[in-house]
Amino acid sequence: MPTEMMPSADRAFAALRRFARTPTRLERCELCSAALAEEHPHLVEPASRSILCACDPCALLFDSPARGKYRRVSRSVRLLAAFRLSDAQWDNLLIPINMAFFLRSSVSGGVIALYPSPAGAVESLLPLDAWEEIVEDNPVLNHLQADVEALLVNRIGHQAECYIAPIDRCYGLVGHIRAKWKGLSGGTEVWEGIVRFFDVLRAQAEIVTGEAHA
Repeated sequence: MPTEMMPSADRAFAALRRFARTPTRLERCELCSAALAEEHPHLVEPASRSILCACDPCALLFDSPARGKYRRVSRSVRLLAAFRLSDAQWDNLLIPINMAFFLRSSVSGGVIALYPSPAGAVESLLPLDAWEEIVEDNPVLNHLQADVEALLVNRIGHQAECYIAPIDRCYGLVGHIRAKWKGLSGGTEVWEGIVRFFDVLRAQAEIVTGEAHA
């Protein structure tokens, strides 16, 4: 299956390396240079998919999708308990591993599939008909916010989990895997970190039940 490393995804990962290590310096807003708290908003530049740290006043300027070159990243996390995704549908997406996230791009007008690897985020060619079949089964995806949130699918382990998650959290997962991967299998540290990531995400998520409609 043809895949290619995306430079824009690498830039997003570079902005999120702090998620995979202990901060060693005071972080500042990348728009006005104000000092930031440990928990602070992020902005995304749709054209490059770059992620920027921002203070609350600067982030408020980009709450509307129509305002400027940036969009504020949502902090909402939803666990889609009724999400329908069969093994055959997953296989049709041509994702080579059992974890990926799917981003609706306002720039391309399409859906971009990315999966983590030891080298960073890798983009996979996404068959349009395969994605449309999943959307038909799960109408909640019609309301996926372009650029700022993604469908995050974790099929590693005994039970698959599907989330609508902020895009910075998805790239944060990629950053952890790239920073901690060792050898051929990744090593204990990287897999323990993946388990912790989804434990935290699950604990923070609003559980969406029923027929998977918005």
